[in-house]
Amino acid sequence: MSASQRTRLAVIFGGASVEHAVSVRSARAVIHAAESDAYEVVPIGVTRDGVWMRPTETEALLLAIEGGAPAEVVGAEGHGVLARPQALEALTQVDVVFPLVHGRGGEDGALQGLLELADLPYVGAGVAASAIGMDKDLLKTLLARTGIATVPYRLVTHDAWQEDPAGLTRAIAELEYPVFAKPANGGSSVGIVKVHSREQLAEGIEEALRYDRKVLVEHGIEGREIECAVLGNARPEASPLGEIRYHGEFYNYAAKYEDPDVELVAPADLPDKVSDEIRAMARAAFQAIDCAGMARVDFFVEANGAIWLNEINTIPGFTDVSMFPRLWEEAGVPFPALIQRLVTLAFDRHEERSRVA
Repeated sequence: MSASQRTRLAVIFGGASVEHAVSVRSARAVIHAAESDAYEVVPIGVTRDGVWMRPTETEALLLAIEGGAPAEVVGAEGHGVLARPQALEALTQVDVVFPLVHGRGGEDGALQGLLELADLPYVGAGVAASAIGMDKDLLKTLLARTGIATVPYRLVTHDAWQEDPAGLTRAIAELEYPVFAKPANGGSSVGIVKVHSREQLAEGIEEALRYDRKVLVEHGIEGREIECAVLGNARPEASPLGEIRYHGEFYNYAAKYEDPDVELVAPADLPDKVSDEIRAMARAAFQAIDCAGMARVDFFVEANGAIWLNEINTIPGFTDVSMFPRLWEEAGVPFPALIQRLVTLAFDRHEERSRVA
């Protein structure tokens, strides 16, 4: 296939999230997996200040990372996407976009909105599904209408906590300790605090409020952590299941990225009936938020058999140890084929949007 016939695939990565380095690692894996005879990859790095880098600058950066430099997008001054608007011109030369920016500005619908305005096909969830998947309060509220069980919680906003901390503390007492205070919008367990008693609650909430104006205080579930990868648009498929095994109090940032003893077990050892139920719940949740392309859906399974949906990740990791590509490998879909399916789904969803516009 000639260069002119190849699909020009933009891979956007980096960003302001605490998962910046994970995004860089995911982008390198996706770029490597994209078949050279099918794609011309156009890499676009985004600094922690939200400044976009030109593809040529990004390519040089990736070469430096290959040579041992830190996995970080650096080299541009300013703040926000308009700091160097000329870098946006790269989007006028691509056919489809693979967004790999985690957290705010990438996974919350903001980047997806920009791509919609540019009328570009892109991999993954649309604006609304991205925003709902990112905001755990909105996600739980929507899923409650479908009958999908999510972990019981109370919502605490910054203003409400400033006005009546005692009243909120009494309301939270309806939950059994331990509880988890977590930012409603966040990732990689940053800002999450395990609270063992009422005396520790204020400290936990205030720590979580450092990262978001909305905080969930959730009942602490003691159970196995199970993950399911979902692929598709209107009729999604669910992968075999994986399990996270760790040794700390909970699966926090250090456990996710720094603990060599954490085990990622795939496929998970579960009875067929339980696996089937979890996979059905994952598909139902994916459809409930009108997701597209991909998602990783995380669950707790208690010893008594109770299944709780924890969260939906609309831009899962694509590193060499990430569950999303690993679970599809278990299903017989190797990494390059997974990229091809995601790109095809992106074109399909864009065509559907264009049809009803």
